[in-house]
Amino acid sequence: MQAGSIAPVDLKQASIGPGISIFSRYTHVMDVRGRPLSVRDALSLISQTLDETLAEQTGNFDNDTRWAITWFEQEGFSEGNFGEAEKLSKATINSVEGMVEAGILSAGGGKVRLLRPAELPDDWDPETDTRRTVWEMVHHLIRVHNQAGEGGAAALLAKLRADAEPARELAYRLYRICEQKNRAQEALGYNALVQSWPEIARLARERPRVAQAELIDGAEPTQ
Repeated sequence: MQAGSIAPVDLKQASIGPGISIFSRYTHVMDVRGRPLSVRDALSLISQTLDETLAEQTGNFDNDTRWAITWFEQEGFSEGNFGEAEKLSKATINSVEGMVEAGILSAGGGKVRLLRPAELPDDWDPETDTRRTVWEMVHHLIRVHNQAGEGGAAALLAKLRADAEPARELAYRLYRICEQKNRAQEALGYNALVQSWPEIARLARERPRVAQAELIDGAEPTQ
């Protein structure tokens, strides 16, 4: 479903369909203990499995991103206690200072806060960033998508190359967190990015050909 870029807002419902369909094919559905399984319990199992599947993708992410996911679950983009943030960072083998340097976090006055997409710098270049994180990729893609549409996001996606797929996986994960925490406003950016992903990816694939044609014509490559 993720490979097909199904919208995060539809992912849960799309996951329910194949699981619940078993009730229309069999007279009795049993759980692992041999007891009748209700539709309500099946829905709970499907939701649990969806969360577990998305969580398994965390292994594809860097330490800074794993920390940011956990912090985002707790605080969203709101301020939190520096001590708690530093304590959490020990479990992911990094530090608050390092994540400030990485450009995903602000810290001061005993408080820390994840930076929103609109607060990220316009001149970020993933090709020169020495501490590039999947978290940064997703939120810069959202920033550029909001500012310059699919074409602008495609120019950035083309620079991410092999790191693009983990970014899409993270967008799904963060949307699911927002859904569970009732953060409707924050969820919009993640859903919009994934919905536009097929077109953004298509435009990104075309960019090398466009740049080559412009160079042959003696023009400067489009930014």
